[in-house]
Amino acid sequence: MINRNLLLILGVIATRVYAQPAERVTTATRVSGVVFVDHNGNGTRDAGEPGLAGVAVSDQATVTVTDSAGRFSIDAAGYGVVFVTQPNGYVVRGPFWRKAEAGRDVVFPVSLLGAVAGFSFVHASDTHISPESVPRVQRLKALVDSLRPAFLLISGDLVRDALRTPESEARGYYDLLLRELQTFSVPVYTVPGNHEIFGIERHRSLVSPSHPLYGKRFYRSLLGPNYYSFQYGGVQFMGLDTVDYEDLWYYGHVDSLQLAWITRDVARLPAGMPVVTFNHIPMVSAAQSIDGYDEESVAPTVIRLRGRPPAFRHTVQNTAEVLGILGDRLEIALGGHMHRREFLRYATATGSYRFSQTAAIVGPVRGQGRLGIRSGITLYRVSNRQVDDGTFIPLER
Repeated sequence: MINRNLLLILGVIATRVYAQPAERVTTATRVSGVVFVDHNGNGTRDAGEPGLAGVAVSDQATVTVTDSAGRFSIDAAGYGVVFVTQPNGYVVRGPFWRKAEAGRDVVFPVSLLGAVAGFSFVHASDTHISPESVPRVQRLKALVDSLRPAFLLISGDLVRDALRTPESEARGYYDLLLRELQTFSVPVYTVPGNHEIFGIERHRSLVSPSHPLYGKRFYRSLLGPNYYSFQYGGVQFMGLDTVDYEDLWYYGHVDSLQLAWITRDVARLPAGMPVVTFNHIPMVSAAQSIDGYDEESVAPTVIRLRGRPPAFRHTVQNTAEVLGILGDRLEIALGGHMHRREFLRYATATGSYRFSQTAAIVGPVRGQGRLGIRSGITLYRVSNRQVDDGTFIPLER
């Protein structure tokens, strides 16, 4: 007798699913609201608290700005969320995103921060949180508390795994992640990694593509937009989603809708404002040349997609398109995924780019000798809108 689970596995393998575009909402939702200056910090708009003009609000597809009264309206046709880009000189109070729902006024309170000449931020990645790895996340928290940065960036692979697990297991990891993030003393900004894409390895997860949380919907339902922007200290920070997927496979790529959003978001920036990107799968990396070619594991070096030539899987395939949009504004591009601290300076005919990966939180020291890798974070210092090359701080002493 053929095993029933084997039949299910064979069925999901046979079903060709190219589902990421299907995650977009089918009907736009008109969302209206206001961005206002919350003088007393209570999150409620009180008498005398003015609206803030010129603030960007987006549905991950289009970008609009608030009018002279701080109000906005947007036909949200992206992925079911709207978010405000924290404006320079202010701090968003509470969540920077909301679900796109009609019939209620969306309110984004901001508080005055003032001019910031210099600040620091921490870049961490690959927490892969599970009950076993919680102590490592708590070590990250202790480091952040001691360094006192303005904020923390965590560039993906936040949970142990949602790719290959049923909903109950994935939800347990996400719930644990949310509990731990609430304990941090500074704002935490995240983007998804490949391990946040729920269920797509269907031959292992046994999750149907019709599941309402399939793909990146699980991430968005709990953590909001999978790409967005915010400003701090005269710098535009752009959290990008560099993990695309097709059928059973994830790979490094920035899709066309996100490229269009990047173009719109950058076009509204004042002259001279630099951009820092942070994402999971890196734009450029040398790690694969060190690790060697792999065709045997569950995540091989090269991916072969329908109708396209083979391509490297673990770096962004269309980095040139992203750089073409950002141009000279790109101050530094931050990535994760490779579980190691890595810094590359790439000289081109038109200028120089910096690509920097940070190490994994989940992983202790691995390997021996000069090419062994360590767990840790990277501390960046910013002065007059210029970001330094970063200082690596190991998790283990």
